Amino acid sequence: MGGFVDAALGFPAVLFSFLLVVVVGYWLLVVFGGADVDGLDGDAGDGAELGGISGALAWLGLGGVPVTVILSLLVAFAWFASLAGTVALGTTDLSGGLMIALSLLVLVVALVLAFGITRVLAGLLSRIMPIGPQPSRGDFMGATCVIRTGSVTATFGQAEVHAADGSSSIIQVRQPGAEVFRAGSKAIIYDFDADGEFFWVMPVDAVSA
Repeated sequence: MGGFVDAALGFPAVLFSFLLVVVVGYWLLVVFGGADVDGLDGDAGDGAELGGISGALAWLGLGGVPVTVILSLLVAFAWFASLAGTVALGTTDLSGGLMIALSLLVLVVALVLAFGITRVLAGLLSRIMPIGPQPSRGDFMGATCVIRTGSVTATFGQAEVHAADGSSSIIQVRQPGAEVFRAGSKAIIYDFDADGEFFWVMPVDAVSA
């Protein structure tokens, strides 16, 4: 037990040990009704842009899940990885500058591993416990989309559009005219056809002209 405590309080694991205590305390409050799971999601704006912590996490590909869940996963995985690295370094006879350099390397590796694993889990969890109201067709009105097919006609076309939470959707799009759309080009969504279940789009240039 003493070896475990020494490793948990050794560098770099100690950086995440104290954060893990905070995380465990927070989730105990959640269990007993003293805190909300989405307590840190209030900094997300109501408009198309997200701000604060939510916006930063969405930009990193960690959006769509409550901020507290993402931060908890990051801390937990970083702590476990850094603890394993600290234990491994403790079995060596290294010291001085080399030990410091390897400890810093363990810290970097732990952060990278934690980010990678959390990003994968965030994608899975976003389908189970999405935050806020779900995107509706009306939210896409006036939004810019990216064409994903080689062309868009009155009977064929697909595009990718991003919601306010950072998630993306592939939608069916059509155009009434003969504008030339290429894969990767941008268009503006201006209407929805409920019968055909598709969106009408126009070139971005047509709006700015």
